[in-house]
Amino acid sequence: MIPTLENLEELHESNDILGDTPALQSRLEEDGYRFFRRLQDVEMLRELRRQMLTTMQEGGWIKQGTDPVDGIAEPGVQCTEGDVEYTDVYHQVYRNQLFHESAHSEVMLKTVTDITGRPMTPQPQKVARLWFPNYTAHTTPIHQDYVHFQGTYENLTCWAPVGDCPIELGGLAVLRGSHKVGKVLEHHFSLGAGSLMIEAEDYEAMGLQWQTTNYEIGDTLIFPALTIHMALPNVTEDRLRVSLDNRYQAIEDPIAEHMTEPHLASMSPFGWDDTYADWDSDEFQYYWKDLGLEIIPKDWSFSNKGFEEACELARNGNEEAAHHLARQIKRAPDTEQAEIARKILAQ
Repeated sequence: MIPTLENLEELHESNDILGDTPALQSRLEEDGYRFFRRLQDVEMLRELRRQMLTTMQEGGWIKQGTDPVDGIAEPGVQCTEGDVEYTDVYHQVYRNQLFHESAHSEVMLKTVTDITGRPMTPQPQKVARLWFPNYTAHTTPIHQDYVHFQGTYENLTCWAPVGDCPIELGGLAVLRGSHKVGKVLEHHFSLGAGSLMIEAEDYEAMGLQWQTTNYEIGDTLIFPALTIHMALPNVTEDRLRVSLDNRYQAIEDPIAEHMTEPHLASMSPFGWDDTYADWDSDEFQYYWKDLGLEIIPKDWSFSNKGFEEACELARNGNEEAAHHLARQIKRAPDTEQAEIARKILAQ
């Protein structure tokens, strides 16, 4: 069951204990997240919003003739992660220097270090979420981040809107206390971003409460890799939601190999040299290579299971699964999975 506005509670704020490691750790252990109002530099985020949305307007996503800062989506344009047309524009946005630098801000590094009590670093793979209005079938489903980003359960996700994000624009909701499950739950195929979701019966039995808020620019939500969460649907008429969705880890912890690559690099030929091509500083280029991080292989079992379920559903006539397989063929036509998908869709 997807939570409705009527059964969403307000997030608990933690600005009162900023800098207090024992108190931050205690609340994190209880709630499975920490939420801070206006934690990040608002003026920096406003400039980042202007730059990101200008690039999206040049890519045809933002309505021509409007101020890109308003985020008015071009009528008739909708795409999402997994679509080739999404990746092309997304990687233009990904080249933005300020986007990457923002993850290294003093306030973010201090906050995640205070929360864990350990020296922390942003993972190389920074992530932006660019979400079209009324594209609700593709909304990020209920899941735990570990299945996607791996490494350790202690990694922290830091989500922040780049601009105000009222509930109807589709911010994050978290299931308070769900991290206490202490393990990765079964995830299944989903059409939504990430392609993996937790079924309702696996979390409803916990009897926990969904929480969210009307986010404002600068607000930041931080949670570990086992906390169950989801994106709410963007039900606005014409506004595109923009947010940062980065991960931080202790320097002494291992990192999954794919997290040392640019986001969505597996869906399009795109590397760090492409990312850095127009930067005017090399301060944060390849910074992680000097940290001595232990790099471990990606566990493909989660995504492989999702693909196998999509194949079985498509064989039985499920349109969402068939759409997923068609996208797989389009973005990676020469892979073994694409060949399997072609045979299924041809039946």
